[in-house]
Amino acid sequence: MWNYEKRLEYPINITEPNAKLASFIASQYGGPDGEISASMRYLSQRFSMTDRRVAGLLTDIGTEELAHMEMVATIIHQLTKNLSMEEIENSNLGPYYIDHTIGVWPQAAGGIPFNACEFQVKGDPITDLHEDMAAEQKARSTYDNILRVVRNIPEVADPIRFLRAREVVHFQRFGEALRIVQDNLDSQNFYTFNPSFDMPTKCECN
Repeated sequence: MWNYEKRLEYPINITEPNAKLASFIASQYGGPDGEISASMRYLSQRFSMTDRRVAGLLTDIGTEELAHMEMVATIIHQLTKNLSMEEIENSNLGPYYIDHTIGVWPQAAGGIPFNACEFQVKGDPITDLHEDMAAEQKARSTYDNILRVVRNIPEVADPIRFLRAREVVHFQRFGEALRIVQDNLDSQNFYTFNPSFDMPTKCECN
């Protein structure tokens, strides 16, 4: 159960609409490395995580990613809410407008809709935590790309910088979680969840 605090994790107040920027930033809402994928990944993986401390971390970060979804959606909304029809027609937002008007809908910058196949849950703590660390780095790289585009627009760049910084922190926390899980293995074979797979078996042949 969650308690919803009705404020953004970082304040957003965008005064100038910009259709092109909205279409770029949309990738961190519903793109392959976006916040929807992150929250669903971690909140699903937590159930099969063997260490309760790490399961709690997945719940915490998965919950924070929901807050980041809200932030990215707010950025997109504020960038599009006062667009004129001429601005929409002269931007790459036209096809999106036909399908969704200016509602916030999850898709990548290239127009591909969000798909749950964009994240993985394997039920193996080692595999899932490596997936999580890679996901945070891919999200950080996407925010890097966005920052290169919005660097001269502080009201957009500042919340994007905040989101990027959180990706770095999450990567570090998942690294700590991976060490916790590895230290609790009954073998130092870090690439096998069940070290007994590597143990020689007794031949039962006649």
